[in-house]
Amino acid sequence: MKKFCFILLLAYGMQGEAQSIKTSDEQRVEALLKQMTLDEKVGQMTQVNISVVLKGGYGNQDASMDMEKLSEAVTKYKVGSILNALHGYSVATWHTIIKQIQDEAKKNARFIPVIYGLDAVHGQTYTLGATLFPTNIGMAATRNIDLARQEAKVTASELRASGTRWNFAPVLDLGRNPIWPRLAETFGEDVHITTTMGAAMIKAYEEDGLKNTTAVASCMKHYIGYGDPRSGKDRTPAYIPEITLRELFLPPFEQAVKSGASTIMINSGEVNGVPVHGSKFLLTDLLRKELGFKGVIVSDWEDIKRLHERHHVASSPKEAVKMAVMAGIDMSMVPNDYSFFELLKELVLKKEMTMQRIDESVRRILLLKAKVGLFDNAYAENNAVANFDKPEYHQAALQAARESMTLLKNHNNVLPLTKTNKVLIAGPTANSNAALNGCWSFTWQGNDEKWYPARNRTIVQAIKEKLGAGNVIDVTDTAKGFNSPKNFDTTSIMSSVAGADVIILCLGENAYAETPGNINDLTLDENQLALARAAARTGKPVILVLVEGRPRLITSIEKNMSAILMAYWPGSEGGPAVADVLFGDYNPAGRLPITYPRFTADIVPYDFKPTEGREGEPREIDILTGSDVSTTTPLYQFGHGLSYTTFSYSDISLNSKQLKSNGTLTATIKVTNTGQREGSHTIELYTRDQYASITPSLRRLKAFKKINLKPGETKEVSFSLSKADLSFINEKLQRVTEPGEFLIMIGEKRTSFNYIQ
Repeated sequence: MKKFCFILLLAYGMQGEAQSIKTSDEQRVEALLKQMTLDEKVGQMTQVNISVVLKGGYGNQDASMDMEKLSEAVTKYKVGSILNALHGYSVATWHTIIKQIQDEAKKNARFIPVIYGLDAVHGQTYTLGATLFPTNIGMAATRNIDLARQEAKVTASELRASGTRWNFAPVLDLGRNPIWPRLAETFGEDVHITTTMGAAMIKAYEEDGLKNTTAVASCMKHYIGYGDPRSGKDRTPAYIPEITLRELFLPPFEQAVKSGASTIMINSGEVNGVPVHGSKFLLTDLLRKELGFKGVIVSDWEDIKRLHERHHVASSPKEAVKMAVMAGIDMSMVPNDYSFFELLKELVLKKEMTMQRIDESVRRILLLKAKVGLFDNAYAENNAVANFDKPEYHQAALQAARESMTLLKNHNNVLPLTKTNKVLIAGPTANSNAALNGCWSFTWQGNDEKWYPARNRTIVQAIKEKLGAGNVIDVTDTAKGFNSPKNFDTTSIMSSVAGADVIILCLGENAYAETPGNINDLTLDENQLALARAAARTGKPVILVLVEGRPRLITSIEKNMSAILMAYWPGSEGGPAVADVLFGDYNPAGRLPITYPRFTADIVPYDFKPTEGREGEPREIDILTGSDVSTTTPLYQFGHGLSYTTFSYSDISLNSKQLKSNGTLTATIKVTNTGQREGSHTIELYTRDQYASITPSLRRLKAFKKINLKPGETKEVSFSLSKADLSFINEKLQRVTEPGEFLIMIGEKRTSFNYIQ
């Protein structure tokens, strides 16, 4: 027996990555890998879109399978993964799809199940009746990590109920450029919020165990630097020095790896002239070797082909495949043909690619399938169906939407409105479910109203329920959604306003995803600004509700709005959440996770440096925010958000005026609700390194805590800081903490301490 164990250990130790005795899943994978043919291995690395196997391809309307095409995909090309959907399918339809695919896979000599993947980035996409939460930008506004966990738990359960075990989420891109059409999918511009919320969601997706019907494999994306393209357009180049890449863009992925993310998807663009899909430095040296990621690396949509067709760094399609695989890609989202299969097979047969390299990727893919239980049961699990569409999911989505609501302006406390008010409601987002839900909502773009459940209430519908239809003057289109010309008719406001006490004007953006959301001007379009001007001319108070995926500029109309509520894309319960806040049934507490720009030429994230000021101008520091107001004048600062009550802070108390390298520093502050209403409030702690070898930011968010206070109640809140919290990347690309003075800022309060080596 001892001799057998020694031989077993020796054999395993000689294979690939050094490891101890293998788990049962690893043993199964190693045994299977030894039996597989080249076609089977290359097939595992191939991922195609569902349109490839449906009758009529992209024109399919009913999810009917073309069995000959399915056979071609799964039997001939032995594809390892299928993704996506053309629109929302019922749970029963998903079960049929999964059964047909796995039945076909069973026909192969070695039954290797197909793993299905979906982009459920704010709830279970592509499944009718699923629960949709605010997009990540709204979740970040809640400053509530528990809500992020809850969203992931609900999403995992509903994915699993529909037969899917791989979720292409969460998005960990920093949204540093507000023009970028994928900003709504991010947690905003701050690295600390993105890192903490992203890690919490990854743990929530996977912590129950991937063979459990309440868990799915997560996919951190899009590695790396995707959210700060210079042009602001999707899939376009970013120019990010490595020092900045490591300081801001890497930490969310580093923490995600530590949190156990099973897979990762790659940035479709390029960084400093190098497409990420072809970068061995980023995919292997940094991700694999430095961060220690051992999971599956999947490409994004068609991005290996684009190394040749778009980026022009590969001289042929075959060279593009070679470049991507040698850089570190494990699976190619081809997605509409089998070119990757053919070219990769050719590379191996011509000895331009080693079988060892192929085995590395296939081993990871097979292990993923084993971990999610596909080898045990490849079909949709019937006992998971009970976890779909539970009433508590709707309540969780409602709470998330409520907590995301960010009150930007409330002149003379015009809000909350009384329920005896008669209101006129206008604007394109007032009666649109698409605008409330945004991208990846039953369809990719999310802009087709017909797929939204009847139970979802628009803002107009929710307000009518709250006030009674007789107290609502509705000048929106109730049938055609966002783009109806009626929604942009300024004369209807003027002709219908008599008898109204207040105007609720709902502006913003219709749903969009990725490249179709590219714009040339961040300013809100003129036909919507004209609505705002017309509303203001009536002399009635105008409550502006912004339903949008990014901060569209409203500077020209802001002064004429009595109140402004930022709703983001709040999800399936967004209509009731907006109504609850407007009429005082919920006290808003959201805080901006982005800087809301005032001017098109003044787009600067909150954590800018003093050197970004205009040379020769006197520096003036805003005492409330620590911002250099001679440098940047946003319309609303990062972290801004009003309440229907007021809060006051005591001075900051430190347990010591010195922090030593192996110790911690505790900062404590007392927060009092000085108003007349109960309310939630997020306390944010910022630090500033007064002097450093790399020019320091004027402030960086290091911690936040959300509390609830009754009128007159006081709570003590403490934060702990360590050496790591004060660290930064120096010119040698090392993370260091340098001795010296640091400033702590909580609200308008400030104090300082010294870090001692």
